[in-house]
Amino acid sequence: MSETGKSVTGEERAKWDNKIQYLLTCIGFAVGLGNVWRFPYLCQTYGGGAFLIPYLIALVFEGLPLLYLELAIGQKLRKGSIGVWNTISPYLGGVGVASMIVSFLVSLFYNTLLAWVLWYFFHSFEEPLPWKECPFESVTEYRKECEDSTPVNYFWYRKTLNITANIETNGPLQWQIILCLATAWAIVYICFIRGIETIGKAVYITATFPYLVLTIFLIRALTLPGATSGLMYLFTPEWETLKNPKVWLDAATQIFFSLSLAFGGLIAFSSYNPPKNNCEMDALLVGCINSATSLYASIPIFSILGFKAHSDSNNCQYRNILALTNEFDIGDQNITLENYDNWLKDLNGTYADRVARLDLKDCNIESFLEQSASGTGLAFIVFTEAVIEMPGSQVWAVLFFIMLFSLGLSSMFGNLEGVLTPLLDLNMVPKWMPKELFTGLLCVVSFTVALIFTMGSGNYWLEIFNSYVGSVPLLVIAFFEIIAVAYIYGIRSSVSIYKMTLYDVYCSYTLPQKLPEVQYRTTAGCICSQVQL
Repeated sequence: MSETGKSVTGEERAKWDNKIQYLLTCIGFAVGLGNVWRFPYLCQTYGGGAFLIPYLIALVFEGLPLLYLELAIGQKLRKGSIGVWNTISPYLGGVGVASMIVSFLVSLFYNTLLAWVLWYFFHSFEEPLPWKECPFESVTEYRKECEDSTPVNYFWYRKTLNITANIETNGPLQWQIILCLATAWAIVYICFIRGIETIGKAVYITATFPYLVLTIFLIRALTLPGATSGLMYLFTPEWETLKNPKVWLDAATQIFFSLSLAFGGLIAFSSYNPPKNNCEMDALLVGCINSATSLYASIPIFSILGFKAHSDSNNCQYRNILALTNEFDIGDQNITLENYDNWLKDLNGTYADRVARLDLKDCNIESFLEQSASGTGLAFIVFTEAVIEMPGSQVWAVLFFIMLFSLGLSSMFGNLEGVLTPLLDLNMVPKWMPKELFTGLLCVVSFTVALIFTMGSGNYWLEIFNSYVGSVPLLVIAFFEIIAVAYIYGIRSSVSIYKMTLYDVYCSYTLPQKLPEVQYRTTAGCICSQVQL
């Protein structure tokens, strides 16, 4: 059982069992799917190492201050997002309500991503992997729709999504995705059933396991052919891209969303801390670990993408070799990957017209690296295609999707906490209803609403939610948070939170605990945790 303490209103409030649970929960909430599939894509798009410059600048001047603000205000006032802003001013309650609504809407489509991850996870045990080959239409012929595309695309768009032509055509509910969605919500509920008591235990696995998998992938990926090409493509800086304002905007946006600011979850988590906790150091740790994780995840991801590009380039050259061999009646095995460039140069010099008619493909590895995708495309299309070529593909597929599920599950804890804690602080839960039952009802309602994403048009709806729910609203919420703390609560009052944190730490660890309370405060002139704002 967790310890209890009092909020500013004198109510009993749960506490974390220990500091490690709190830090792991905040890190798990901040480190999510975006660290694995959006950050590497942005690095690749905006000049590799050059992108790190605006990214780190945004971390120092945007991410860490906002993170510190949320942790400090939640810790001192010991309330959820709505209660915190209502305490500062009754007119600011809408900021907390907005955070709660955004957290609720984001949790709907975020858990749908986890349902898709579970769907791929369950199929990762099959031999061969179901996205490796096209299904047969008849005894001798493959399904034409799959042949016109690729097996990976067919499994994603037809077997998983059964996607419709447009958003206006809903299509039937996909029962297999519904089962995965129900499983995802059931796992979230089990981990969340008793609040921070059960979350604090679950994060020991969900927040640490992804780092183990990333390390395993890192060791394996660096040994793959083509890994060096992928890393060079990722980290070779293109300094000209820094002149593009969009690079700086995307860097600032990535920091903002990566740290899960303005969702209300961080405020809720910090509200379970004792007021004397050093939240400044917590913000520094969480922010730096989150950014370091993004960079750490990019290395194995792009090593594997480099391996995929290497394999695609070789396959492309094999097709060109076959075309040249048939056109010029060259003996088999005469043209190889090693001497392909020399043969092509000689034939171009002698039979340029005949070579041009063959319409040979450009097999430069750089062109295949440029085909990297972000978001769901990276996880469910590009990476799954790369796994096919790796020895022991089932093992790597299982590990990859377990890692994605662990990352998403930790983030779901924060999203759900950003909804549940404000409702509990506002006494919206009937006195006769146990918290476990209310949490279950919240999960059931969320699951029911999220059924919209399991239709044939579900992917279109998810893209709409992803584009509009988790973007501009969060920026507006963060803007009003800064205004509220700086101008309504007051700069001096905000600084006093920082001073009280330092004084409390000093009092706790340097003064003799046997002194009477009055002497304890007077001796060092400390502002102790008993002082109310």
